[in-house]
Amino acid sequence: MLTEYEKYKEGGLAVAFSGGVDSTFLLAIAAEELGADKVLALTLKAPIIPEDELEYAADFCRKLGVRHKIIDGSDVLETDAFAENPPDRCYHCKHHIFSKLLSEAEGLPLADGTNLDDLGDYRPGMKALSELGIVSPLKDAGFTKADIRAGLKERGIEIWDKPACACLASRVPYGQAVTAEKVLQIYKFESRLHELGFSQVRVRHHGDVARIEVLPEERKMFFDEQLMDEVNKFAVGLGFKYCSLDLGGYVMGSLNKDVVG
Repeated sequence: MLTEYEKYKEGGLAVAFSGGVDSTFLLAIAAEELGADKVLALTLKAPIIPEDELEYAADFCRKLGVRHKIIDGSDVLETDAFAENPPDRCYHCKHHIFSKLLSEAEGLPLADGTNLDDLGDYRPGMKALSELGIVSPLKDAGFTKADIRAGLKERGIEIWDKPACACLASRVPYGQAVTAEKVLQIYKFESRLHELGFSQVRVRHHGDVARIEVLPEERKMFFDEQLMDEVNKFAVGLGFKYCSLDLGGYVMGSLNKDVVG
């Protein structure tokens, strides 16, 4: 047994399960190490979380035999500290969300999927996790994102190569309000770009302008006038006036540049 899980063998563990790569591995390992009956998965349903992640989370828990609670988090957009989108928005968001998850954890310790790679980006939400006593077994065990993907592949879990996904609010520049309308525009646009064959996508919401980031090696797909016309038409249909391609390609946390330099 991984030493990070030994302390939960008797009482059990609650897992904040979004349906993403990190939390899927966290949940799978918890079930392996502790037994499915000792694990409780908690998934937040909120506008800032893609719907397909929620569907995957429910299905994976059924297959794993883990008890699963879906928690209503629709009120996150109603909190001023989040909606006003300050540079530390992630702190307020994490504090609000994980406080809600803790209240549903039935007294069990609550774990999240933070790993070593997360320490290299601007993540004010880490402070909230520390304040609330959230545990991070993957980080403590020294797992990187590459380790996690390798572990999922080894176990035959199909999302091992799934592109990284982040809160949809992270597409809105700091200082610009996060609204349900903006989040829905982003979700629909990114979903359409995935359907068109792009693997890693971010639609940065700059008011009337949608700025598309795709993997550097996939930028050449836009050397197609028919595709450009289709994407632009879709953007306008969502309510944007202009649609642009970021020539630098996808960069994780690109909107953090003004915060961390």
